[in-house]
Amino acid sequence: MIYELISSMAVLGPSKFIRCALVITILSIIIATGQSLELLGMLRPLPSVLGVLSLGGMALLWRDISSKVKGENRTLSSLLSQYFAVKVVGWLGKRQRGKLEADTLNIRQVQEETLLKRLRKNADTCYGKQYDFSSIKDCEAFRTRHPVTTYEHYRELVTRVAAGEEKVLIAEKPLILAMTSGTSGASAMLLSTKDTNTEFFLQGVAVCLDAMRRAFPASDSLQRTTKLFYSPTFRQSEAGIPIGPNSSTPASSRHMLNLYTTPAPAFQVPSERDTLYLHLLFALKDPSVGTLESNFASTVFYAFSALQERWQELVEDIKLGRVSPALALEPGVRASLEGQMKPDPERATQLRTHFQQGFVGIVRRLWPQLNLVLAVDSGSNQIYGEMLRERYCQGIPFYSPFYAATEGLIGVNLWPEEERRRYLLCPRSMFCEFLPEASLDQETPEKHTLLMEEVQEGHSYELVVTNASGLFRYRMGDIVKVVGFHNQCPVVEFQYRRGQMLSVRGEKVSEVMFLGALKRAISQWPGAQLVDYCCAESAIMGESCGGSDPHYQVFVELKGVRNLTEEQRYKLDQCVQEDSAVYKSFRFKGSIGPMRVQMVAEGAFKELRKQMMAFSNTSPNTFKMHRVLRRKEYADFLLGKTI
Repeated sequence: MIYELISSMAVLGPSKFIRCALVITILSIIIATGQSLELLGMLRPLPSVLGVLSLGGMALLWRDISSKVKGENRTLSSLLSQYFAVKVVGWLGKRQRGKLEADTLNIRQVQEETLLKRLRKNADTCYGKQYDFSSIKDCEAFRTRHPVTTYEHYRELVTRVAAGEEKVLIAEKPLILAMTSGTSGASAMLLSTKDTNTEFFLQGVAVCLDAMRRAFPASDSLQRTTKLFYSPTFRQSEAGIPIGPNSSTPASSRHMLNLYTTPAPAFQVPSERDTLYLHLLFALKDPSVGTLESNFASTVFYAFSALQERWQELVEDIKLGRVSPALALEPGVRASLEGQMKPDPERATQLRTHFQQGFVGIVRRLWPQLNLVLAVDSGSNQIYGEMLRERYCQGIPFYSPFYAATEGLIGVNLWPEEERRRYLLCPRSMFCEFLPEASLDQETPEKHTLLMEEVQEGHSYELVVTNASGLFRYRMGDIVKVVGFHNQCPVVEFQYRRGQMLSVRGEKVSEVMFLGALKRAISQWPGAQLVDYCCAESAIMGESCGGSDPHYQVFVELKGVRNLTEEQRYKLDQCVQEDSAVYKSFRFKGSIGPMRVQMVAEGAFKELRKQMMAFSNTSPNTFKMHRVLRRKEYADFLLGKTI
């Protein structure tokens, strides 16, 4: 609503815009101080006072705007819309942060309130009547009555919703049928509601922006952001409900597009490759970019890989003031984009010099006033964050703001300046239970779950959530480690997805453990730099893997080396043995065969990514590389790319 109001005000022209903005500011202050009725009554007979306030307010406003770092070629209306958007969201962030801090002091009560709110809202649905939600008065009654569930429990119910049946799982019609990324199995279709989106904004976005501005005060500027995201393809259910990702998209951010370097017409381009080119083109034009943003660090990494390949073409476009004729664009889109280009040989010369100096630390040279990179770089994105910091983004702070999934917001990172990625669980987003890691394979998991106030620091658990969009005691498959508490509320680190664990004999080597071993092994391969990796268990590969004993096939794409010796390859096996006593014992007994490390050709993982997205209908905005392959076709593809 705020952005709709700001967007509509922007068309009034600068003078009327300022007057409207001042009125909104004054009203916001009145409402925030709780004096609305009295002060509004006082304002009616005081037009002259308002006039003086307006003049004084405009002077203060202009002084504040003038003191901030601004992007180049900004119109007054775009500066004002960004200024007031930042102010409103900043106020909202402080307010929400205060609420979160208060909630962390009384976790049990807040969690119970969150649960009962969900149950009351959906008590009149088919599902709510089946489990008699209306009679449940506390957490224990709910946990006694309702089983722990997996997606199979909901599959048929979601199909009924997709066909148009109302009040099956939730009281309202879903906004979209959200597809999961499918990293640990087949993609699931979940419901996404208005409540899910509202909670994500208020409890997630607003709070994280507040944390970001506290940690990085320079980010409170009027610079533009380069946001790398794409327009996903949605299909329709039988009832006309959109089916696709529920992540941030250009359409959902349409009232904020003027804050980004990429012009709105670029998001009408269907090709991810061409849209990425346009992202890079308009970002390079603006030397005053303040933030690089994307959902995941992998998207930022792929963008700089593309920049390294296509920088000469981009520089030529900036020099000539055009959009490359090689891009497949609709005539109207091309005309609109080229209308925003003008020849800039001076900037082109600067860029050419920067690129010719190499790509190590290139980001700081391209955008000297860049404040930070805003993207999730934990979990499967950890290696991309590390590669960005080591190569392209040397010296640039990174902030990984959220821990979230298709199911909704899970946690927020209140410690942006720390390298360690830890997240405070959001107690009003979901009702959370915790299944101890030792009980993951129990036949009756409902007997083993713990509540927020019962978990222990240093222990790992699978998250079991009840959310705002029709999932009740749902096993997410995410394993988290409790690394501390903020007041009474757990602070967690993501560990791994259940389906992304290597286990050919029950040894259970997690993604975190394997990546740590791989990084240590690579440090012993002179000159080698990791580009990407994944693994497969020999059982899915059949005769193509060679060897009869169960083992791991490991596919790595490296820079800086052309081949690996057998001794170097064996280093990885040794490093995993050092970290996993169970794996080591199976290797000693011969129950698990030696690891087979396969080097793949340059670009192999980029091609694999395209295949995976095409198969699962995953958007580039939500794609996560599968670290353990569960489809033989993917493993065979990489085998065909081995050097």
